[in-house]
Amino acid sequence: MKDLSIDGLLEVIGELFSDEISIAISDTEKYIYYRPSKRIDLKISPGDSVKEGTIAYKALHSKQKVSEFIDREIFGVPYHGMAVPFQRNGELEGSVLAIYPAFTDGKSVITIKTQDGWKPIPFSDILYLEAKDRKTHIVTTTFSGTHTTSLQDFEYRLPRESFIRCHRSFIVNVHHINEIFPDTHSTFVLAMDNDEKVSVSQSYSSYFRKLLGF
Repeated sequence: MKDLSIDGLLEVIGELFSDEISIAISDTEKYIYYRPSKRIDLKISPGDSVKEGTIAYKALHSKQKVSEFIDREIFGVPYHGMAVPFQRNGELEGSVLAIYPAFTDGKSVITIKTQDGWKPIPFSDILYLEAKDRKTHIVTTTFSGTHTTSLQDFEYRLPRESFIRCHRSFIVNVHHINEIFPDTHSTFVLAMDNDEKVSVSQSYSSYFRKLLGF
C-alpha cells in the first residue's frame, strides 16, 4: 500500500461522495481543497477566502455543524450545503463542506419567447436546451424559441429525473432520446426523437453513463 499525500487523501475522500455533490475543505480563513461535481460548481479555487454568509463561514464562526440553503448572491448560483468544523488539540482548524444543487419546485413549464409573444411549454414537451449566441435556445416537440435564463440556471430549475447536462452547451430531456451512439474519444451522440443529433462531450460522458446506467 502506497503512502498518500494530503492531496491524494483528499481526492480519495472526494471519491466517496456522489457525483452530484461538490466537496470543499477550508482552514480558518481560506479554502484548501475543492472538487466540483457535474451538477453544481461554485467556482471555488484553493486559496480563495471563505466569504461571509457562506456555510463554511457560519460553521467556522459558530463552531457547529451548519446545514442550510444559500441563495445565488454569494457564488452566483443557489445551493444547499452542509459544513462541519473540525479541531486539532482543541483548536479550530477548518471545515469540511458537502455542496448540493438547489432543486426548485416552481412551475412545470418554461415560457419561451416567440415571434409574436411568449408561449408556456410543459417540461415534458422539451427535447433539449442549447446555449448559443448568449441565449438559451429551447427545442420542443412543436417549435423552437429562446429564453434569457442561462443554461446553468436551467440546470437547477429543471427536474433532474428528466433533464441531464450532457455538454457545456446542452441539456437534454432523456425521455426524448431515441438512441445513443458511441463517438470518438469516449463521447456519444444522442439521436433525439425529432431526428436531430446532440453531442455528449468527453467531460460529461462518464457522468451521463452513470445516470442512465449503461
